[in-house]
Amino acid sequence: MTPMTSGERAFWVREPGHGEIRTVSVPPAGPGEVRVRTLRSAVSRGTESLVFRGGVPPDQHDVMRAPFQDGDFPGPVKYGYLSVGRVEEGPPELLGRTVFCLHPHQTAYVVPVEAVTVVPDDVPPARAVLAGMVETAVNALWDAAPLVGDRVAVVGAGLLGCCVARLLRGIPGVEVTLVDVDAGRRTVADALGVGFAGPGEAAGERDLVLHASATSAGLRTAIDLLAPEGTVVELSWYGDTPVDVALGGAFHSRRLTLRASQVGTVSPAVRGRRTTSERLALALELLRDPAFDVLLTGSSPFAELPDVLARIAAGDLPGLCHGITYDCPEEEPCSA
Repeated sequence: MTPMTSGERAFWVREPGHGEIRTVSVPPAGPGEVRVRTLRSAVSRGTESLVFRGGVPPDQHDVMRAPFQDGDFPGPVKYGYLSVGRVEEGPPELLGRTVFCLHPHQTAYVVPVEAVTVVPDDVPPARAVLAGMVETAVNALWDAAPLVGDRVAVVGAGLLGCCVARLLRGIPGVEVTLVDVDAGRRTVADALGVGFAGPGEAAGERDLVLHASATSAGLRTAIDLLAPEGTVVELSWYGDTPVDVALGGAFHSRRLTLRASQVGTVSPAVRGRRTTSERLALALELLRDPAFDVLLTGSSPFAELPDVLARIAAGDLPGLCHGITYDCPEEEPCSA
């Protein structure tokens, strides 16, 4: 049995705007548990930036708690939810398997067996960290219910918007356009097999628009792109940032719809038939698609995470998915 180890490390937000690496003790796995050695994690740019700068509203502190979070908002708090590792202790059928877990950034951890999902053998750990975002995209499409042949825009070519666009591309006859102010995202759209347009050049009369820019301007663009009786599905999380959007004029006369989608619960459209575990397993299966690799735009060692998150929160480290690497080689077994 692996002994209790005190030399494991975890990332904490000490206080808004300041992160640090702390030493933590990790116990051996007990009955019904697994001990996981982390291979990769990733930073969720939008949510983790809000947490880092202390932007979670007080009335959302309980709602925004992540699985296995320690501490409380605004800090000190151990937060994060995109982790891939190898099982080094647990049931025989899981030993040595690569798994995904909604766990904060930490070198090793013990969680219940049901908290991990096995990663398909042909999905590399670097890509598997996208599972949380693809799961969110799956839930968004369950909420949005696009139809065959729909004309769809995705406003906001960040990580979530790109995941949504790639999944939409697989629906027969659907015309998908990514809309973003950054013209450099055109190459990403090309790699994902979807169209691209700036806000001022995007074609209107869209049957459905999914909004993921987390800006008031992006939401206004999304509404403006709708055909009569069309729907905007809002995927952005604004935290404590006020949102300014005009809902007068054409919003009513054209009978437009604005609705929220949130991954905390399974979409009502399938809630009686799908569980959160099944949703996450589906996301990992969808990540067999190598096109998602275009979203992996950088990585840094775990020890640099305090600086990395500060730079991401400040907008000084652009990109899509920024991965975090750990000391354990991905191709070799890890010892304690």
